[in-house]
Amino acid sequence: MSLKVKHIKDIMEEYAPVQLKESYDNVGLMVGDINSEITSILVALDCTLEVIEEAKKKGCNLILTHHPPLFLKPSTITTDTLTGKKILNLIKSDINVYSSHTNLDSTDDGINDIITKLLGFNEWSIISPSENKLALKQQVGIGRVVEFDNPVTLKELCNIVKEKLEASMVRYCGNENKIIKKLAIINGSGQDFFEAARRHKVDCIITGDTTYHYVSDFNELGVAIIDGGHFETEWPAMKVVAKNIEVKLRKSGFENQIYISESCKSPYKYL
Repeated sequence: MSLKVKHIKDIMEEYAPVQLKESYDNVGLMVGDINSEITSILVALDCTLEVIEEAKKKGCNLILTHHPPLFLKPSTITTDTLTGKKILNLIKSDINVYSSHTNLDSTDDGINDIITKLLGFNEWSIISPSENKLALKQQVGIGRVVEFDNPVTLKELCNIVKEKLEASMVRYCGNENKIIKKLAIINGSGQDFFEAARRHKVDCIITGDTTYHYVSDFNELGVAIIDGGHFETEWPAMKVVAKNIEVKLRKSGFENQIYISESCKSPYKYL
């Protein structure tokens, strides 16, 4: 039996049920034919033009991403827009795109769980539990809360984030010697969940994509923030997701190659 897009859809939606996505999100098959036979798969954080070219070079006709290329509904599909260029390029190249976003953040052994494990923690609770009925018997939802057996300083925690997530730098607020006993972890852009995290009485929040006023306010409230970067708080976990999917494919008898993107990188550079 040949591997088809519908098989990947089934595997992904068993792993990260669509019902776990946030209300504003768009997940699933973004571009393509559900009955298309898959040659090989490229896993990336984003479907950039560079990633599309990489898929062509590697002979991949399915790109599996975390961030959906069609997050907002476009009014037109033309080469006048970046989204239009990507969609037309994908269609002309017979490349399918499947995206698993906030449902993959929330699910068991998803992005939040993996990042928490990579940082060295094995027990946690959920900041914002999913209200979906599928989640009633599972610990799933957005964000994780960790309580330390052996508290660390904010400076020590910054260094842990840099080392474990391979971040060249982190931004933070708070006294370097502040003792962290309880920690919130929210991969990617976590600001919408800062208040929920504070209600858990955390000493520090690790996330990415923070903005000045949010950080300033939480600094005054006595909550330390470590901004490890959006890319850095998601891509290491997405590479683990790729391995998890490969295991599921092999168990189902499929031998198709899964590539981890080499062109997937943060758009930020630092001097």
